[in-house]
Amino acid sequence: MKTTCTETIYNPKIIVFLLLCLSLTGYGQNKKQYKKQIDSTFDSLKITAEKLMKQKKLNGLSVAVFEDYKVIWTNQWGVKEAVSAEKIDVNTAFSTASISKPITAIVCAILEEKGLINLDDPISKYIKRWELPKSDFTKNTEVTWKHLLSHTAGTSQGGFHDYYEGDSIPTIVQSLNGILLPRTKEPIKFLFKPGTNWEYSGGGYVIVQLALEDHLHKPMSAIVKEYLLDPLQLKNSTMIQPNEKGFLTNIAKAHNDNGEIIKTGIPITPQVAPSGLWSTPSDLAAIAIEMQKALMGKGNKVISTNVARKVTDIVTLMGPRGWGYGWQRSIGFGNQEWFFHDGANTGVGGDVLANMNNGSGIIILANGDKPNRYPLMSYVKNKVFSTLDWNLPKDKNKVQKVPENLAKAVSGVYTEFLFGYNGIGMNTIFQENNALYINSQVLKQDIGIEKNKTYYIGDQTFMIDNYPNLIRFDINKNNELTGITILKDQKKLIIPMDKLKTVETKLYDAFSNNDFTKALVLYGQLKLEYPAFNFENALNNLGYQFYAENQREIAFYVFNLNVKEFPMSLNVYDSRAEYYFNHKQYTSAKKDYEKCIELNPKNTNAKEMLLKINQILSTKK
Repeated sequence: MKTTCTETIYNPKIIVFLLLCLSLTGYGQNKKQYKKQIDSTFDSLKITAEKLMKQKKLNGLSVAVFEDYKVIWTNQWGVKEAVSAEKIDVNTAFSTASISKPITAIVCAILEEKGLINLDDPISKYIKRWELPKSDFTKNTEVTWKHLLSHTAGTSQGGFHDYYEGDSIPTIVQSLNGILLPRTKEPIKFLFKPGTNWEYSGGGYVIVQLALEDHLHKPMSAIVKEYLLDPLQLKNSTMIQPNEKGFLTNIAKAHNDNGEIIKTGIPITPQVAPSGLWSTPSDLAAIAIEMQKALMGKGNKVISTNVARKVTDIVTLMGPRGWGYGWQRSIGFGNQEWFFHDGANTGVGGDVLANMNNGSGIIILANGDKPNRYPLMSYVKNKVFSTLDWNLPKDKNKVQKVPENLAKAVSGVYTEFLFGYNGIGMNTIFQENNALYINSQVLKQDIGIEKNKTYYIGDQTFMIDNYPNLIRFDINKNNELTGITILKDQKKLIIPMDKLKTVETKLYDAFSNNDFTKALVLYGQLKLEYPAFNFENALNNLGYQFYAENQREIAFYVFNLNVKEFPMSLNVYDSRAEYYFNHKQYTSAKKDYEKCIELNPKNTNAKEMLLKINQILSTKK
């Protein structure tokens, strides 16, 4: 039968085909329109970040933003190395440093699910080339994979030195034995009974690496490739190192805080499990999104729900107040729940931040040192959060007025108890406009917000903006604070007063009032009261904290006091010299760096700084 044009047009199969074509065309147009809209939304971010990079001498920056379980925006700024015009692109890999740790933890959990290892087992069962050091702390307690992956094993060796071509590079067994490690000459050891405390330990992850390689008879790079990178089809990520065959070619090089390439610019990391991964924001976003889909239980293909939950479940509130197997859970930016890890090697680093309850997040990698990249990372995170409306309000349903006696009892200066990081400033609680606020240098550094509002919910307990845990202030019958309890997911951590109020908090309180005469009197009293205390180190940290808070006059006074108190210490001159240099007082800086060399002729930092200063002074003549 001859088919007419009319019959052809109304054939049901043809209609379906045409509708499919139209829908795909519309989808393609909508997708392009959406991408154009997103790019337009972030236009100001692109321009401002570029200007800020020039100010901070940051050579390169790469970002991936994801929402609703898909990457919605990527952008790259700058160049791969200072001496080249070759620009960073979406496939340019960076050394990710400690971001390697949660990747290692994911792989371990996948291997357990496949029946190849058991994370509850003593790790000694899997090690062939080395033995765990003998210790009184482990006499009656076996060290398990889980202890090591959650930093609760008590192992030492927090981090490792960067190596470059031409350096003597240790094997992982030598690393554990303290051989060829510039940061430490000691073999790894146990600092406490496993499971009773928390101590960040790259060395613990080296033990994990050794156990994996001995048990599976493969290098760590091959294990991660086989069980995670290849299944996710990630072509720009590897744990193969620059001195090994198969290393990536499109990479960003490491730079110092002056924006100059460090040695060859390509750090070699034999301790690959804790810090040897090279990757891109897009590849890391793919891993984070797969984790998020697994947590949701829908659309995940490589990482199971059990694995995702296992590595993100909170193991301990000690240390950073929320840590799982590889992932940190103490981040509450925008009043949302995140799994997070940062990476920081000399001259390169970044952040992975992914939402626990939806498909949003951000990955940032940069090829500059901390002073160069931190301001950029904080700015980018803040801009993304505000642009995409990721800043949510706290649930105010249970919020009550803070009793005046409670507000008065808790106001004051404390050690950094929100995140538990030593040496990163203090927490100050204060009243303002009938509300109670808390200052945090950690939050200021990470997202540029220092003053965070608290919300009283009864029973002496508070919620805090941008913080995921509850804080209960333990008050006795005399309305005196006796300690603080941190609460999260049926877990709690009690911090006694002797850990909250210390010599450092008393010194900070005294000097922050800007009455140096009274501060000196208190300082003298504290020296008599605590004769064994390390006041040199305390004053040094105090000076840097005031400097970070832009209280420059107080910072200089404290640095100067430290020089007068400890005139034979190299470190006090180095700190004051850094202050002078940052304020372009080059002649004064030069004298202090010369004093550093007088005290230690081998001090390389002082020599390098003197070269810079002499160059600067010579151009001014």
